[in-house]
Amino acid sequence: MNTVLQMIYENYTGADRELLLRAYRYAEEAHSGQKRASGEAYFIHPCAVAQILIELGLDSATVAAAFLHDVIEDTMVTEDDIRTEFGEEILRLVSGVTKLDKIVFKSREEEEAENFRKIFVAMAKDIRVIIIKLADRLHNMRSLNFLSKERQIKMAQETLDIYTPLAGRLGISQIKCELEDLCLKYLEPEAYEFLVGNIHQKLEERHKFVDFVVKEIKAILDESHIEGEVFGRPKHFYSIYKKMKTQNKTLDQIYDLTAVRVIVNTVDECYEVFGKIHKKWKPIPGRIKDYIATPKANMYQSLHTTVVTNFGQPFEIQIRTFEMHRIAEFGIAAHWKYKEKKTEDSSFTERLSWIREVLDWEGGLKDSKEFMESLKTELYSNELLVFTPKGKVISLPKDATPIDFAYAIHSEIGNRCTGARVNGKIVQLNSVLQTGDVVEIITSASSKGPSWDWLKIVKSSSARAKIKQFFKREMKEENIKIGRSMLESEAKRRGYTLSDILTDQSFAKVSEKFSFSNQDEMFASVGYGAVTVNQVLFKLIDFYKKEIPKQPVYRGGESAADPSGVIVRGMSGLLTRFAGCCNPVPGDEIVGFVSRGRGVVIHRADCPNVKELDKEPGRILPASWSESAPSGRFVASIVIKAKDQGVALSVLTSVVSDMRLVITGVNSRFDKNKDAVIEASVRLNGKQDIDLLIKKIDADDRIDEVYRTATKA
Repeated sequence: MNTVLQMIYENYTGADRELLLRAYRYAEEAHSGQKRASGEAYFIHPCAVAQILIELGLDSATVAAAFLHDVIEDTMVTEDDIRTEFGEEILRLVSGVTKLDKIVFKSREEEEAENFRKIFVAMAKDIRVIIIKLADRLHNMRSLNFLSKERQIKMAQETLDIYTPLAGRLGISQIKCELEDLCLKYLEPEAYEFLVGNIHQKLEERHKFVDFVVKEIKAILDESHIEGEVFGRPKHFYSIYKKMKTQNKTLDQIYDLTAVRVIVNTVDECYEVFGKIHKKWKPIPGRIKDYIATPKANMYQSLHTTVVTNFGQPFEIQIRTFEMHRIAEFGIAAHWKYKEKKTEDSSFTERLSWIREVLDWEGGLKDSKEFMESLKTELYSNELLVFTPKGKVISLPKDATPIDFAYAIHSEIGNRCTGARVNGKIVQLNSVLQTGDVVEIITSASSKGPSWDWLKIVKSSSARAKIKQFFKREMKEENIKIGRSMLESEAKRRGYTLSDILTDQSFAKVSEKFSFSNQDEMFASVGYGAVTVNQVLFKLIDFYKKEIPKQPVYRGGESAADPSGVIVRGMSGLLTRFAGCCNPVPGDEIVGFVSRGRGVVIHRADCPNVKELDKEPGRILPASWSESAPSGRFVASIVIKAKDQGVALSVLTSVVSDMRLVITGVNSRFDKNKDAVIEASVRLNGKQDIDLLIKKIDADDRIDEVYRTATKA
């Protein structure tokens, strides 16, 4: 019998055991014939993930989902198959872990961000999703040596950025510590090898000293008639590496390679032992932390102190109850592992509160990338503990302000905030809070709400999202105007008009991505920042380019409403197109030339070719621009001459950028005098643009000559 089957028989009975054996056989058959990068059977992976979860003490549904977590993504099995065979609960877990490989994304970065967003939303509904994902990542990291170096580094960095802080936030230190050490192994291999070799030697040297400390603390317990356990625990490599790097110390200067843990039955006993240890050995100021009175965000509780022995060597002691120790080791998973010993687990709900907060602000973010950045900020923010006037502890990110505090209390407190007192003194709203501050928020019923500037001040993602939600709800009409103006301005800068590119069909394409119910909702979303201008505009322009040919052929006529914007007098119903030799734009004097089989070709009146065409009487027709001439769809060509090619190109791009025009083509060459000649095509709205462009370029003393093509014979 293999290991995972043996663990199933040892840890589960009855219907739970039957479910797991069925999931095992189902996944084994589904993955039959598939191989991992190592060359081993793929089924080894789901078995390993299931084994990690069994060690954590997870329930049968979670372990069954671990066996099945890759079948939808990597085999022919469908969601309906899982639902039929295993039910809705297991399908929900498997679906939450499954990547979004069926969706086409613009980039790998966007795909990964959307995967994390989906997983996080799923885990807010069922925390077991992320526990499966953590176990999945842990086994993948254990077998990372079979992948290319590039993929090793990419996966290790991703793990360090997202998965290890997530494991830490959930309190699962077993997984967190192993993941961090594995990340160090691939991201800093030389540092890892150095620590592996040298720490082992130093631990051997310190073994007798640690035994001495443990023996002394056990004596304290015996004298106090307190039952408990005392043992030394080597710190994992990454924590030592991080301390060396942040404190700029060598390994010889790191004394607390081992922490001594004291585990007792009650909280009172924790404090009693704490006091007697300080009576025996002198504590180091600033190194005493009471996480029992003020637990960490992941509900970790313990007393920490660093003391100096009679030998002058400092070492860290952690004191906690057996219950606290279980939570410290298994975190959120302790809810399942020790459920038979609890009548209720009130801390379980508390440990999930931050996830619900993330779900609250997740809806106010404009895309998956912003969600990822906000999530990283939330996970990596150093915890700041401040107090309400009534003594309630509020956890905030490092460098948080009174505004962050106000929104952490309640959205309406934040929206009506007009000032703050910290430790009894009035402070500015952008003041940075410190751990231990007592904060009181001053509110006013007549407050008009938050300022846009607050978005630059706040540090918590939750506060930022709540401020945006206020603007979305309270300032809809203004946001519609702002959003429309922003889109019109950016569209014009890119050579388009919003009315041309925003049609019912193009709006439908945008709605597929963002689920807007109408155009006003789209404008409002741009106005208050839920989506960016470019996110919407790129979709509209992309659709426009696909639906409208780059060089349109228009049907001419005498109506001013002709789509080409050109009126050809005396003719109607003929195709019209613009001549490539002179590229006429609105504002130019134009004529039409009736070509054989190609309709009417529109030339500039000063085009040298018109002189040749004029030799054929009756084929030159008067033409003019209508008021409806479309903007942003015309191209004019210019020639720039200068001694230095780089200078000419620099001046061209600088002026085009300042005028917010678009270069559609550039050709560079040298004439017989070895002077640089730059021929450029620029998309613009009309003659006033090309005249101003030439004027601005010619104003630079380094330019010898600039002119529009086809103006010289």
